[in-house]
Amino acid sequence: MLSLRSLRRAYGTLQAVDGVSLQVGRGEVVGLLGPNGAGKSTTVAMATGLLRPDSGEVELAGFGDPINPHARRQIGLAPQELALYSGLTATETLLFFSRLYGVATRRDQLRTALEEVGLSARGHDRVGTFSGGMKRRLNLAVALIHSPSLLVLDEPTAGVDPQSRAHVREIIRSRATAGCAVLVTTHDMEEAEKVCDMIAVMDHGVILAHGTLSQLVAAHGSKAGAASRGLEDVLLNLTGRSLRE
Repeated sequence: MLSLRSLRRAYGTLQAVDGVSLQVGRGEVVGLLGPNGAGKSTTVAMATGLLRPDSGEVELAGFGDPINPHARRQIGLAPQELALYSGLTATETLLFFSRLYGVATRRDQLRTALEEVGLSARGHDRVGTFSGGMKRRLNLAVALIHSPSLLVLDEPTAGVDPQSRAHVREIIRSRATAGCAVLVTTHDMEEAEKVCDMIAVMDHGVILAHGTLSQLVAAHGSKAGAASRGLEDVLLNLTGRSLRE
């Protein structure tokens, strides 16, 4: 569904993304992991048409480059920074964003969308009264309201409680089962292990390794004969243990 081919993007002398290629198929959840400054956010911005690459190609199968508004309507994006208006109710929020997408959404569809993220009882409450976890789930509902072919989630469970985290993971897997292609960036190793079919580890603007969890653990999960503790060891072994700003 989503093809990234040899993407490059620089900010002045900083090469933020340097030749990234990645595929996300229909019904597949692909995780993009890496430390701060790895280039994940720039990659996501190019994948969703928010930023033009200096070189390389982005393509949504059947729709072309997401720089094109028609192609971009096939994408549901839930950014890490919550894109919500505190003065609107949850229902008004979904109605507002569905109209931006050019979708005629019925009231029963709005109720169903709120039910999916566990907010059916709070549809008439203002977003400003919501907890962090509730806002994060509403942010996801906004990304889903137009039934996108590609769902892009940037740290979808950042700062939420275990119940909201588990619910968001269930939604991701459910949407993938229904045929949606999903790209997730996360720092949560457990999240990546539980929801991702394929995982790409990124640092300094390049993809260092790509494969299933078992493939990555087998290839990069241990050093000097030590037993691997899973994906966290993979990430640390590939990107190092130095602190990042």
